[in-house]
Amino acid sequence: MYKLYYYPGNANLAPHMLLEELGVPYELVLVDRDRNAHTSPEYLKLNPNGRIPTLIDGDLVLYETAAICLHLVDRHPEAGMAPPVGTDARAEFYKWLVYLTNTLQAELLTYFYPERLTDDAGAAAQVKAHAERRVGGMLDLIESALARNTDKGRGPYLLGENYSAADPYLLMLGRWTRFMQRPARERMHLGHHLALIAARPAVQRAFESEGLQEPLY
Repeated sequence: MYKLYYYPGNANLAPHMLLEELGVPYELVLVDRDRNAHTSPEYLKLNPNGRIPTLIDGDLVLYETAAICLHLVDRHPEAGMAPPVGTDARAEFYKWLVYLTNTLQAELLTYFYPERLTDDAGAAAQVKAHAERRVGGMLDLIESALARNTDKGRGPYLLGENYSAADPYLLMLGRWTRFMQRPARERMHLGHHLALIAARPAVQRAFESEGLQEPLY
């Protein structure tokens, strides 16, 4: 059985949704950030970065959200949550997952934690504002890609017709923008995508078990 260390709404949400889609047994273990449990000696033995999530799979201890998602889709290829290895579609899957984690997620962390880049409160506000604009541009890029899929009749997902682990990952990051001046949901195709993913029963179960409230994205 898998064990996923989580805190509600954190970066664990993507692998949590994926575990529900896979329908495999797993256990959720709360890491209470409000009590700094992510910096406890016990947790740091598992994840020396002090970040959430961490996945336990037998003797394997794995952190980094995208790595966990890739591991899960490779453990369960029969679920079809990623295209077959070596195909063009798999390369597209890699592209989107890496873009989401390396580009959009990284910029979102700058938005949420601008004080990591400066000791000056005024400068932190500027960093946050600039990060929000850059996030907007990244969301516009995703919006354009989803629009092209629709125009070509390819389907509403990042890979077109085929739902993949990249889609709940995008929902997780889209959710993080929900209180921005122009959240992800306000873009037509992206908003449709987020609503479509959020309506999936597996996603609803993950949101419910983490106790997440409206607005969900």
